[in-house]
Amino acid sequence: MLTIQFAPLVEPTRDIAEAFTRWENDPTLIPLSRPNRTKEDLEKRQVVTLDYMVQRLNHQHIYLIYLEAQLIGEMSYQVDPEHLFTKEPGTAWISITIGEAHARGKGIGYQSLHYLEKQIIAHGLRRIELGVFEFNTPALSLYHKLGYREIGRIKDFTYWRDRMWQDIRMEKYLSASSSQE
Repeated sequence: MLTIQFAPLVEPTRDIAEAFTRWENDPTLIPLSRPNRTKEDLEKRQVVTLDYMVQRLNHQHIYLIYLEAQLIGEMSYQVDPEHLFTKEPGTAWISITIGEAHARGKGIGYQSLHYLEKQIIAHGLRRIELGVFEFNTPALSLYHKLGYREIGRIKDFTYWRDRMWQDIRMEKYLSASSSQE
């Protein structure tokens, strides 16, 4: 059985910033994790600095994902960001990255999202919204399995494989009993 642990990011370190930089620049993750308007955007690389991570912590709750005590990913939520599809106050916008390739496809995303939902409930929020690119079928399958439902699509949202793709917006309403599961 895999040992998966979660920890809130409180104080970024150089090692954490290096891991985030590696994931941010992973060619297999770039098309899945950020909207790219052009082919050139897909080729851009970024450095995640400690200052940037501290700025993120000012408006996001970030949790680190560990597998067998090794940092393998991160997940986060922010409350009522401008880019919500449905502007309902008290909504958590979530994101998740399983950054290390060897950790993907093992059910870690499923367990991570359950944990994140519990944190959101503890924060007093009851609605989650997310965006997933239409070609990201593993993520779409996971979100459907966890009870998220499609609420809209944004056409021509991201570039990948020589064409533009839609962003599928999904939502889920949480109840206090969700945290008991």
